[in-house]
Amino acid sequence: MKNWKLLTVLMAMMLLVLAACGSKDEAKKEEKDSSTDNKPSETQKEEATAYPITIPGSTQGENTFKEVTLDKVPEKVVVFDYGFLDTLDALDVKVAGVPQKSVPKYLSKYADKSYVNIGALKEPDFEAISEMNPDIIFISGRQAAAYDELSKIAPTVFVGVDAKDFMPSFKANVELAGKIFGKEKEAADAFAAYEAKVEEVKAATASAKEKALIVLGSEGALSAYGPGSRFGVIHDVYGVKAADEKIEASTHGSNASFEYVRDTNPDVLFVVDRDAAVTPDGESGTKAAIENEIVGATNAAKNGKIFYLDPQVWYLSGGGLTSETQKADDILKAFK
Repeated sequence: MKNWKLLTVLMAMMLLVLAACGSKDEAKKEEKDSSTDNKPSETQKEEATAYPITIPGSTQGENTFKEVTLDKVPEKVVVFDYGFLDTLDALDVKVAGVPQKSVPKYLSKYADKSYVNIGALKEPDFEAISEMNPDIIFISGRQAAAYDELSKIAPTVFVGVDAKDFMPSFKANVELAGKIFGKEKEAADAFAAYEAKVEEVKAATASAKEKALIVLGSEGALSAYGPGSRFGVIHDVYGVKAADEKIEASTHGSNASFEYVRDTNPDVLFVVDRDAAVTPDGESGTKAAIENEIVGATNAAKNGKIFYLDPQVWYLSGGGLTSETQKADDILKAFK
């Protein structure tokens, strides 16, 4: 009997010891699991150490832009190209310096004194930029001549879109912004939304028989633009038929007269008013100059199909997520 009682006590003690060991093991397991949850996975580690990144060099016309390597996310950002500024703004990326003289109204917050004025689009203020000690400078065609000087101050990256290869070029710029500033998903989502808008426009123009002509008005003179030009997205991407397929694809367009417009006889006339884009108060005589008896003989004038495109968006800040979406909406209105 005594042996039986002793055996019972020993068994009870052994059960208590085993239970205690189990609790310790469970606690260690939970601690390990918790520790694992708080540590980044291998994928997360790779994402966190994506830097350094290398941005390939490129050649645009006679200009060559060198390869740039960044060791970390740039903090002091200088942007000359309003289209790229537009994209960075849409992705909520902080910018330190911009050319404030001709900032588009929809980006007017960048004209505030909290941002450094880095000069004019074609006349960088090298001293002001140097004093900032920026981490990166983004430029496009208007600053190409200043590339070498700017490169001495900070890594300088060309972000101008290629009018002759617009969609891939624009997409590459958006992806670049996302990659540099850790906004890959936001950039992908935003570009997907733009692509959906483009498809909406193409659906509207696919069955349209109207042929369009694009002109730029500047100080009473006209320049015509066709496929492959700076405004050629209307034809090349949105699918609008061109009234003149033979216009030379050049940055400044082809000189055009009012008689040329009449003889081309577009069904739709798109007008980009440069004067309204670059004058401080938006003053311009372009509308009065175009709506004359000569142009009045065109189908576009007779049918109320002369459309004045937002001059700041089309002339100053093309190649941005917001500006390109607005461009698509502008063309959609003409074919609804």
